[in-house]
Amino acid sequence: MGPLSPARTLRLWGPRSLGVALGVFMTIGFVLQLLGGPFHRRLQPLAPSLRPALLSCPPRQRLVFLKTHKSGSSSVLSLLHSYGDRHGLRFALPARYQFGYPRLFQASRVKGYRPQGGGTQLPFDILCHHMRFNLKEAGSCCIAQACLKILGSSDPTPQPLEKLGLQVLQVMPSDSFFFSIVRDPAALARSAFSYYKSTSSAFRKSPSLAAFLANPRAFYRPGARGDHYARNLLWFDFGLPFPPEMRTKSGNLHPPRDPNAPELQVLPSGAGPQAQALNPNALIHPVSTVADHGSQMSSPASFDMGSSSFIQWGLAWLDSVFDLVMVAEYFDESLVLLADALCWGLDDVVGFMHNAQAGREQGLSTVSNSGLTAEDQQLTARARAWNNLDWALYVHFNRSLWARIEKYGQRRLQTAVTELRARREALAKHCLVGGKASDPKYITDRRFRPFQFGSAKVLGYKLRSGLSPQDQEECERLATPELQYKDKLDAKQFPPTVSLPLKTSRPLSP
Repeated sequence: MGPLSPARTLRLWGPRSLGVALGVFMTIGFVLQLLGGPFHRRLQPLAPSLRPALLSCPPRQRLVFLKTHKSGSSSVLSLLHSYGDRHGLRFALPARYQFGYPRLFQASRVKGYRPQGGGTQLPFDILCHHMRFNLKEAGSCCIAQACLKILGSSDPTPQPLEKLGLQVLQVMPSDSFFFSIVRDPAALARSAFSYYKSTSSAFRKSPSLAAFLANPRAFYRPGARGDHYARNLLWFDFGLPFPPEMRTKSGNLHPPRDPNAPELQVLPSGAGPQAQALNPNALIHPVSTVADHGSQMSSPASFDMGSSSFIQWGLAWLDSVFDLVMVAEYFDESLVLLADALCWGLDDVVGFMHNAQAGREQGLSTVSNSGLTAEDQQLTARARAWNNLDWALYVHFNRSLWARIEKYGQRRLQTAVTELRARREALAKHCLVGGKASDPKYITDRRFRPFQFGSAKVLGYKLRSGLSPQDQEECERLATPELQYKDKLDAKQFPPTVSLPLKTSRPLSP
């Protein structure tokens, strides 16, 4: 497997040693940058990957994707399904369709997994289906104080994986590439309310999202069935513990304001290196491409993050675990960066959007402020304030994404994004009836009809007739919904047992 990188080592040590480990590796990294060494290549961006013929590094194929809800993650999952299937990679699959969600991920829920010493087992290459990332809560003590102790801990002793709750590392190699995706909690709230209206008790009791956000405490009860969908869903999916005041039914649902909380910053699309502070009660104005420099941020204002030390600990821990966190509002830009990080060709990240709801734009770019009414602006502000932990995640990873873009080069990125979109459009015209997604009522082939859940229609794809066998196979890979594809992979990895004929007293012929 080779020497572990700093990020891999932090995964094995866990959050209790985070502060010391970060300081040690910063020092080591500085020395290695001066002297050269085995970590030098890990710290540098990988080779460009616009065309497979230009690749100068081996593609990474040990992957862990945390599939967050209502964030465009089904489209990423489709790419992983297609890539892994095409390359004969082995998936860590759930027995059904999720790994015991909303419970924390457990290695025992992986189909065919055997603990160490439990017999021969082929390694898994990709873990990508719905789970709640397994990072155990910090016990019954005050979590904010425990987090401060973690940051100042002087005990670098590695902890057992079971004790840390890092069940993922019992299944996947520690040098796997960890990545995920986040979405603006305002957009996520709109999608979640429609999709989980019948699942969340808080949403079910509310006549509309506007009514819910106007007075969420009238509907929301921490711990109520399905109510994890109604508040800070991203934070929940990442497996992070919640502040004590947000975990008790009788407690204040809004974390106390920290007067010394630092301002968090974010780089909007096209803003370049000039970061501006965000006001959670104001709006972001991101645009869909990096070429448009007309977007502006809200005026600098204090970012009320509540228990800032607790939140900063959580973000630091995620930074130590995840190699890349994509941003749904910059989906294509994120795909280019993903291909670059994995040393994949651009064609490996060209696919179709999945699990999109009818009546909404294909794609995930946030609508600019000029298109929002005053009511929509108020709804957006309330959604971000209510989902304050998700808002912190979004701000943090939006900022880190744009720092990565600056390193990659905006002009180079724009060229790649333009090419990616052109290839996707050409592929859609070649594979799909009408060159776009279809209403599910017109999709008669059950292999391609997406699962319908919630109040909105989930669009799917209908393949054109007359495709060559090779094109038919590739188009099917890209058009197959996640549930059917999981069943397909399951059947390949765990084929049905063939019944043997009954033994007879007569010997069988050779």
